[in-house]
Amino acid sequence: MSQNIVAKSAYKQIMLSGHPILDVRAPIEFNKGAFPSSFNLPLMQDSERQKVGTCYKNKGQDAAIELGHTLVRGKVKQGRVDAWLEYFEQNPTAYLCCFRGGLRSQLTQQWLKEAGVDVPYIEGGYKAMRQYLIEIIDTSPSLQPMFILSGITGSGKTDFLIKRTESVDLEGIAHHRGSSFGRYHEGQPTQINFENQLAVELLKHQQRNEKCLVVEDESFLIGRSAIPQAFYSAMQTTQILVLDESNENRHARLLEEYVHKMHSGYVERLGEEEGFSAFSNYLSQSITGIKKRLGGQLHDEFQSIISNALKVQLQNNSTEAHLEWISLLLTKYYDPMYQYQLDKKQTRILFKGDHQAMHEWLNHYSAK
Repeated sequence: MSQNIVAKSAYKQIMLSGHPILDVRAPIEFNKGAFPSSFNLPLMQDSERQKVGTCYKNKGQDAAIELGHTLVRGKVKQGRVDAWLEYFEQNPTAYLCCFRGGLRSQLTQQWLKEAGVDVPYIEGGYKAMRQYLIEIIDTSPSLQPMFILSGITGSGKTDFLIKRTESVDLEGIAHHRGSSFGRYHEGQPTQINFENQLAVELLKHQQRNEKCLVVEDESFLIGRSAIPQAFYSAMQTTQILVLDESNENRHARLLEEYVHKMHSGYVERLGEEEGFSAFSNYLSQSITGIKKRLGGQLHDEFQSIISNALKVQLQNNSTEAHLEWISLLLTKYYDPMYQYQLDKKQTRILFKGDHQAMHEWLNHYSAK
């Protein structure tokens, strides 16, 4: 077989450049976790892989390879080779990847070469590259000072972070804003894909040679995405920057995020009537998600106010009535919870200020 191999030393550049990768693992493997720039055209489908795996356990490697060739031959084989050829016609510089950079990569490479295309496969495969990315996450907090951006709900932490090159947006990577109302329309990535994307963003941050790393103050879980333990532990000991914002701006921002963006997103995907129904369910379910903390009576009060605000919105095409439950949510739930958490971290607070003052502080820090 050909030995056209991409060495492990190329991992960093592959991830930084978003180099295209043809991943020939089975769909069940790919769907659990993959790299941002990879595309799945499997050598074996899930059922075929399962049969080969069982054969390997019972009869050994040679018998498993023979069974694989029996399952993927003739028109089936030709169809897969044709799909690979089409991919490489569109992505002529792409690399091959399987789980360990072993038999599947080598066999795919051989079949492609027989079809007239010589394609390199990645040494170590998905498993080795995945380990490389885990190490990036674990070591990143020690490479430069890390600051945690804190701020009361609605203070615009994400709006601030996306303007700073020093930052990595954990919530953006998780596709979740980190609260009961925080889910995105498109859902969250798998845990592995969350970690892979986080590692890629940290690599890009290192490449920019920033003077510090700034991330938002988060719980261990952002929706269902868990921050890797070593990285999260570092977040619990580093210094904190507290972002201030007026109540008026906070209310307006949450009206935009929780109401305007979510409503328009549902309508765009589902149509006017079904979208409004889905948006209504989102608000109701979000309040129900914190019912235990609110208590039954306050939860019912929220549901009543939300129901009324939805009626006003539907009848008058006005969202102003939503400000009532947003204001109550901040006063009765988010603000006391935030203040309790911040009080425990007082000794770690390094700077406190509004958006302009925070930008000036970070500019000054980076210029030192």
